[in-house]
Formats: sequence, C-alpha cells, structure tokens
Amino acid sequence: MSARYTDNSNPTLPASNSPSTTLVEEEVVSALTPRQIVAELDKYIVGQEAAKRAVAIAIRNRWRRQQLPPDLRKDITPKNIILIGPTGVGKTEIARRLAQLIGAPFVKVEATKFTEVGYVGRDVESIIRDLAEAGAAIVRQQMHAQVREKAQARVREKLLDLLLPSSRSVEDTAEDTSRRRASRSREKLAAQLDAGLLEDRIVTVEIPKKGDVPIFAAVGIDHLDPDLRNLFEQIMPRSQVTREMPIREARKLLLEQETETLIDRSALADRTVELVENHGIVFLDEIDKICAPPSTHGPDVSRQGVQRDLLPIVEGTTVNTKYGPIRTDHILFIAAGAFHMAKPSDLMPELQGRFPIRVELSDLSRDDFVRILTEPKHALTRQYVELLGTEGVTLEFTTDGVEALADIAYQVNRTHHNIGARRLHTVLEKVVEEISFQAPDVSEKHFIIDAAFVRQRLQDVLQREDLSKYIL
Repeated sequence: MSARYTDNSNPTLPASNSPSTTLVEEEVVSALTPRQIVAELDKYIVGQEAAKRAVAIAIRNRWRRQQLPPDLRKDITPKNIILIGPTGVGKTEIARRLAQLIGAPFVKVEATKFTEVGYVGRDVESIIRDLAEAGAAIVRQQMHAQVREKAQARVREKLLDLLLPSSRSVEDTAEDTSRRRASRSREKLAAQLDAGLLEDRIVTVEIPKKGDVPIFAAVGIDHLDPDLRNLFEQIMPRSQVTREMPIREARKLLLEQETETLIDRSALADRTVELVENHGIVFLDEIDKICAPPSTHGPDVSRQGVQRDLLPIVEGTTVNTKYGPIRTDHILFIAAGAFHMAKPSDLMPELQGRFPIRVELSDLSRDDFVRILTEPKHALTRQYVELLGTEGVTLEFTTDGVEALADIAYQVNRTHHNIGARRLHTVLEKVVEEISFQAPDVSEKHFIIDAAFVRQRLQDVLQREDLSKYIL
C-alpha cells in the first residue's frame, strides 16, 4: 500500500485516460488522498476518526473507479455509508465540509420531508433533480469561465451602445463625415470606459423576466414533471423589465446575460448528466425518523412508503430531469441518524443492504469540548473574538475559562438532553450576552473570560441545575 501512495505529498494530478478527468471536481479528488482528506476535515471537525476515514475512502474509490477500463468500471458501485450517532457529534458537518472540499455535486435532504409517490408532498425523485441542479451550477461555472473573455467584449460593445445609442445607426449610413464623427465619439467613450471613468454613469438596461404559471401556483413549477415544465417555460411569454443603474452594476448584469447566451446548452446538459452520475453525493439526514414497524391502521406514507421509494433510487434507477435522464447506480449516498427511538435494523432489510458501511460516531467527552472551543480553524471562541472585534472590543479567553465552558456544557448534557456540541453555542452565548449587548457603548473595551467570569455569568443556570434534581 505504501508503494501506491509514494507521491501523496506531491499535489500534481495523476495521469488518466478517463474523459471525466477534464472536470475540475475530478482534478480535485485526484489530488487528494484519503489521508489528505482526513487532514482537511480535521481542520473543522474534532474527533470522529472512523467516520472521516470511511468518507475519505469512499471519495478516493470514486476516483479509482474512473481509472479502470469501461467494461469493469460500470460494474463497480459505490459503497454507501450510514453514520450512526447522537445529535451534535458531527454527522452533518462531515458531509457539509466534504462537499465543500471536493466541489462535487452535493445535496443534503431531510428524510422526513418526503412522502410516498402518489400523495401530496415531495417525492424522493426530487432529490436527484436537485442534485442535477447542483451539478449544472458547477458545469455552468466552468463553461462561463471558458467564454468569459468573449462575453466581456460583447458587454463592452453593449455598454457603448447604451452610452451612445445613435452611434450604431449613424455608422450604418452612407455619409462618410457622419460615420467618422460617430466613430471618433465612440472611440473616445470607449477609452473613458476602459479607464473606469464612467462607472457612475446611469444607463437603462432591459432585463428578461420569465413568465409565471399561475394555474400551478399551489405546487410551483419546479415540482412539475421535467418535460411539462420545459414545455411551459418555452410557451410562456418572456417579458422585459427596464431598470436604471450605474455602469458598474450594469456590467455585472450584462456579463451574466452574455455568458449565459454563449454557453452550449447541449454540452451543458451532457456534462451535467455525466458529472452527476459519476460524482454526485446525496446526504440523507434524519433517516432514523422514517424507521418504524409496519403500520396496522393504514398506509404510512411518510415512513415505510418513503423507504420503499428510496430503495430503487439507492439501488439504481433512471430519473428524468430537465438535463436528461440520470442513472443513480454510481451516486454515493451517505445516510445519518441518531437512532434514539429506533435501530438501523428497523429499516427495510432491502434498504439496509444498500448501506453496507456503518460507522458509529462516539459521544463527545469533556476533552472533546475543550478541543472544539480551541482547535478548529473557525473555533467558537475565535468567532466571538472576531465578531466583537468589529466593535473595538477585545475578548481574551483564558485556559481555565475554556475548561470551565467545557465542564459546564458537558455536565448540562449529562443531566439534561444530550445535544452534543450544540450545547457549547448555548453556554457561550449566555456567557458573552452582556458584553455583546453593551459592546457599542462601554468605555472599557478589554474583557478577560476566565473560569470565575464564566461561573458568575452561569450562576443562575447552575443553581437551576441543582434544584432540578429535587423536583419530581
């Protein structure tokens, strides 16, 4: 294994014959080994090494699959993951940071928001349609970069037309004198425009406005069948809205319109489908909330029904989207749940089998709370220091102050509902509440948050904790 990763410290991209390696996401993944992915996650998430390793291996396996011959590649399916652990230990944060890290199409959905197909509510196929939109946004951004230079040239000419509307019509006439005069005026304006001297000049810009579909206002056009939605978008009239704005704002708006006009729609759809099918990631949160024994009083459209509908999506099926049909065979699914009231075994056996990798996230200890307050790149203590720093207030967290915050949060979690690291938000907000309220008005701008200050600010909370033991 060590021989395979001898060049891990070198961020150069491995060679590959796969057509997908032209995508930015493929390049990012190929430059990151599992060890490097875990190291990046460590910057934001404390502990949970097993979960980090599992997702890092799953991401690297997607790149490995792309290096294989096509006949073998199509038979290798992703090993879906289910993260099991109490609330507030980092399940959602791992998926969120992972998506930001690799730049792949990613959607996070709550399993409780869906109902069985045929009933009022969102059906599970909308997950793949949302994933297609995320993939299209990535591809569109890449294609915009490719045509940006040409679009900027077009925007420059449009701005000149807005500044000197009559110049174009005069240039088309047969009078040489008028044409030369208009050309000189246009060149002079172009020089001023390029020099940034006209940024505050007001121009009138026409903005296209999509027509609404009032008869479907109750459900929204986004929830219609993709083919029907495309039909309505084509037949509904497109009106123009006129707005006055400075050139600096008009340039941004026109650049967006021109880049969108220049991209190849067919290529956008093809690359979106390819990207989503090979690199898409779906994070199914709160999957434990759709676990329940079979209902005896009627159809259970938001639990067992949703599981039945999820099964073909996870197993592999074709979903129609506005960019074309998308196969879900190689989309990576990461599910997560606390499983307080249910067990993973309460899921349908067929669905359990589609999540072969199970990772149990450990509960957070008092030492973990100390690390969460100090170690991550954007730790909570640093967030408050920077926020109040905008008011000229200096916060200084001492070592014993951080330990007191961790102690109190840990004890409250043990005696009340355990909400994990989210308890630190509650405790820390209570500690700095008075400082935050008076920050703009106080003359003393330096505050030291030590153990004595923390316990003084949380005295009422601690007293209520003691009394709660004797109240039935």
